[in-house]
Amino acid sequence: MSSSEDDIPLVGGGKLNGNNRAHSPKSKETISADVDREMNKENPPHGRGIQPGITLRHGPVEEMDVDEPATNGVTTNGDMQGKRKSRASVNGTKSYKEQSSDEDEEPLSKRRRTSAANRKAESESDDEPIIAKKKSGAGLPKKPHKVTKEDLGLSDDSDAPISAKLTKTKASIEKQAEKEAKNLRKEEKKPAASKRAAKKEESDDEPIQKKRRGTATKKTPVKKEESDDDVPLARKAPAKKATGKGKTEAPAPAKRQPKSDAKSKTPKREQTEEAGEDDEEEFRWWENPMKGDGTKKWTSLEHNGVIFPPPYEPLPANVKLLYDGTPVKLHPEAEEVAGFFGIMLNSTHNVENPTFQKNFFDDFQKVLKKTGGATDKDGKKVNIKEFSKLDFRQIFEYYESKKIARNSRAPAEKKAEKAEKEKDEAPYMFCLWDGRKQKVGNFRVEPPGLFRGRGEHPKTGRVKQRVLPEQITLNIGKDAQVPAPPEGHRWKEVKHDQEGTWLAMWTENINGAYKYVMLAANSDIKGQSDFKKFEKARELKKHIDHIRKDYRKNLTAKLMADRQLATAVYLIDQFALRAGNEKGEDEADTVGCCSLKYEHVTLKPPNKVVFDFLGKDSIRFYEEFDVDPLVFTNLKIFKKPPKEEGDEIFDRLNTSTLNKHLSGYMQGLTAKVFRTYNASFTMSQLLQKMKSEGSVAEKVKDYNEANREVAVLCNHKRTVAAGHAGQMEKMGDRIKGLQYQRWRVKQMMIDLEGAKIKKKKGAQYFELDEDLDEEWIKEHQAFLVQEQRQKIEKKFQKDNEKLVAEGEKEMKTKELQERLKAADELADKFKKENKTKKVVAEGKGVTLEKLEANVEKLDQRITTMQVQALDKDNNKEVSLGTSKINYIDPRLTVVFSKKFNVPIEKFFSKTLREKFDWAIKSADENWEF
Repeated sequence: MSSSEDDIPLVGGGKLNGNNRAHSPKSKETISADVDREMNKENPPHGRGIQPGITLRHGPVEEMDVDEPATNGVTTNGDMQGKRKSRASVNGTKSYKEQSSDEDEEPLSKRRRTSAANRKAESESDDEPIIAKKKSGAGLPKKPHKVTKEDLGLSDDSDAPISAKLTKTKASIEKQAEKEAKNLRKEEKKPAASKRAAKKEESDDEPIQKKRRGTATKKTPVKKEESDDDVPLARKAPAKKATGKGKTEAPAPAKRQPKSDAKSKTPKREQTEEAGEDDEEEFRWWENPMKGDGTKKWTSLEHNGVIFPPPYEPLPANVKLLYDGTPVKLHPEAEEVAGFFGIMLNSTHNVENPTFQKNFFDDFQKVLKKTGGATDKDGKKVNIKEFSKLDFRQIFEYYESKKIARNSRAPAEKKAEKAEKEKDEAPYMFCLWDGRKQKVGNFRVEPPGLFRGRGEHPKTGRVKQRVLPEQITLNIGKDAQVPAPPEGHRWKEVKHDQEGTWLAMWTENINGAYKYVMLAANSDIKGQSDFKKFEKARELKKHIDHIRKDYRKNLTAKLMADRQLATAVYLIDQFALRAGNEKGEDEADTVGCCSLKYEHVTLKPPNKVVFDFLGKDSIRFYEEFDVDPLVFTNLKIFKKPPKEEGDEIFDRLNTSTLNKHLSGYMQGLTAKVFRTYNASFTMSQLLQKMKSEGSVAEKVKDYNEANREVAVLCNHKRTVAAGHAGQMEKMGDRIKGLQYQRWRVKQMMIDLEGAKIKKKKGAQYFELDEDLDEEWIKEHQAFLVQEQRQKIEKKFQKDNEKLVAEGEKEMKTKELQERLKAADELADKFKKENKTKKVVAEGKGVTLEKLEANVEKLDQRITTMQVQALDKDNNKEVSLGTSKINYIDPRLTVVFSKKFNVPIEKFFSKTLREKFDWAIKSADENWEF
């Protein structure tokens, strides 16, 4: 037989052709018993089928640079970060080349993360206490309310490592999954059996005379009440409404918005903007999810196209790119590309990345060549050959000054600009989909710029070219009016693809990927997509026990292909590895389970496996797992010589084969469904056992604890964010500020009552908190004085703006100076208190009862903030947002919200509440995944 790879059979049929693999497979078609015995000598496969271990360390050994998503000016520090600014002195603006020095004076979030020293410093900082680095655990509750070991089914063995306890929890959850799968299949069989029994009962109960005459009396069998938690909500029979006197009536059918006339050939833009605003009735599509399951997604579709970014505005004559110290003149197209780099000079982890620099310079030179190159002030050619001689500082300073001027505009001017922008965008924000008004998600065409990518993307720094109408294809109804392209341009194509849910598309030039304009996340179409995704995961509940039983059995299969398939499904199910796809030569070398190579897997006897590779979005996946001994043995076989670096571990398997195998268990089942199922089922098990009590903040913390358990148990974790330590320090300062405020109120009580109250409450009650020292207090007092000064200045400015708007004269500076005396008085008060060690009671009609009430309020605020701080620190290695939005069924979050009486706003932002509107309205506290 030929040994060429064309003859190698694949699992599930088909052959592997040479285009699918960079290296020829080197594993044999079958695995002999001798090979198994040889591999098991060092680690015999006793304890077959043991539960895999749980890793508590996830992410790279060394921190890697990762681009954060664009925020359009919105802070990414999270809701809990206060407005308080750092007390560190603000240094003068440095050039981008100087920013690598004196980093200790910069906020952590702005420090470069490329040096080993910074990585070490950050690592040490993350290991230090939350509130203060000087004092261990100061300001934090010693026993915060959280999910107990009993709630999670953990033992009380305090000596057992956390990994062992979590392993036991995971084993318990898997056992429960097997039990539920059997029960669900049993429940499915009941209706058929009930029908047969009812039919037989009818026949037996009929009078003999009627049977002989061939007549039958029909009886209505009483159906046994069955659980329908497993059935998609849309397919369940709606509950009947009580009408009184023991009567019930069927619920009214779902209300629908009357469709507009689809035959209208010239719809106006006003139709898109105004349709459904006055008499829109809620369309509860989740009550009828089967509608729209065919290939035809819409009958009529009307929209107004896309918005293009504004044209490039050339730089002023006095702002130039310098080459070797010489100002150069560029064609506007080349000048725009130079500006892309110049505006990013403060993003040192990008502009100082050699790959970023090289890719930018290669594209910049191409644009220079295309546009005629660069010239000096005398018109002589300047040959730009070396990137190191380019100086973008003038460009950077110009755009920074524009940014500062823009931010410092009067509020009225900003408001007017925003209103004008909203007016221009209004026609594009909505479309008419089968006559229903639906919000469009991303109707703006991406502006040109520099591609950043994530992780170690090989194309970082490439120029994202401006997208023209000639590159854009529209998708719209045949009878709809096609939106006009910008003057002087035309659309690439206009389609009427009723099987597509996109409105417009184009191909970007970096990776050749298609970009689509789709409906917004809160639209019916997007909601149905999310609904089906989670229902697919719910359906997996019925089959998970069979799948796990089969892959564990096939871990010892004789056929290499079968054993590789079983091992891959094991890793995907147990450790949430993505399936992985083949990559082209010019794409990032990201891999998943099926595309793992020899160098990505390190084996440590007896059963520890180290994975180290670039995963999705070029984020490094470095993790150690304790695996089933049989899996360890298989990986040893898959790496057996003559395999070497560059060769694939699973050389007889690919993702299409894997997913084809999985679809044999359940229609539409793919590898990615396991991530959703495992996260949702684990969360549902934790919630069933949870008993959340206390304040809303404590209950939110309980939910986050459960979410974090899901992340650990399902291996959905992340590396610590660069700015985490700085954020925790700010939260610590806010807590200490409240503690200082509480101490002052207690001192006022002494001022009112003297030794009497001190004797009654005890001396300890009035002592200063141990993490508040004299140095910090003076620093905090200075901050409070400066804060008050800034508030007074801001209020003065707003009052003047209001006067001008009303046509009156502005107040003079003298008035501001008069107002600022209040800040000076506060400074004097603090100075006197520090000297006399006495705080005079202040406030109108101050009494002991009022002061005690203030202390009580401050106690509550401090406790709440401490819980939030501890929760935030515990979540530093867990992406709770990603887990909550993408993997955990949102109905489970709704269950927690309703069961423990916590506002859903505490878990879902306004955007997410719109996105998961179907979940909020369809699930109650008794819903089960």
